Amino acid sequence: MVDHKFILNKFGFLGSDFSSEMQKHAVIDTIKAKTEIIREGQKVRYIPFLIKGSIKVYTLNDGRELIYYYVRPDDSCLMTFSSIFGDYTSKVYAVTEEDSEVLLIPASILHHWLIRFPEINKLFYYEYDKRFTDVMNMVNEAVFHKLDRRILSYIKQQISITGHNPIRLTHKEIANNLGTSREVVSRVLKKMENEGEILQTKEGLKIPSNENVRIV
Repeated sequence: MVDHKFILNKFGFLGSDFSSEMQKHAVIDTIKAKTEIIREGQKVRYIPFLIKGSIKVYTLNDGRELIYYYVRPDDSCLMTFSSIFGDYTSKVYAVTEEDSEVLLIPASILHHWLIRFPEINKLFYYEYDKRFTDVMNMVNEAVFHKLDRRILSYIKQQISITGHNPIRLTHKEIANNLGTSREVVSRVLKKMENEGEILQTKEGLKIPSNENVRIV
């Protein structure tokens, strides 16, 4: 039995018939942090809708990660969603960033619902708009921003996603996510700390209270 309140908030506009179908076919799963949900080339069996937690969606190039976007509560993964219009094969990797609760809809069932409940396409276009904006922001940062600005932006983004300040992030983790080396990240973080933009504490990386960061 799935969370009726979540279904109502997310899918209520589709009517009671759809809600009944959701109760019949969807399941809720709790997934531990740092768990791979799907990998590139794998068949997509379920379309995830995130109830709580966060999911990182990325690709790999020569062993380095290129982050496309993060899935936040009430969102879905556009790349897995879009696979049902093709061959159900994933083009991305998706990993939970923290302990997460996910509503899973069988991909074959959702494909059928697109015909029976055509208004569900509104969800797809909504996700497309959000994810396109995320990808464009990522491209702009990679092309136009210096590495120190990208690192600071990444730290603030993780604080915003998790609500934790300070946040536990290793230098290697930051390097992997931004496509650079751990040594370079360590030098940049030390420089940023000397300039008062961050604090490196035993509890993790902290953005001083006078910095502009949105905690959600």
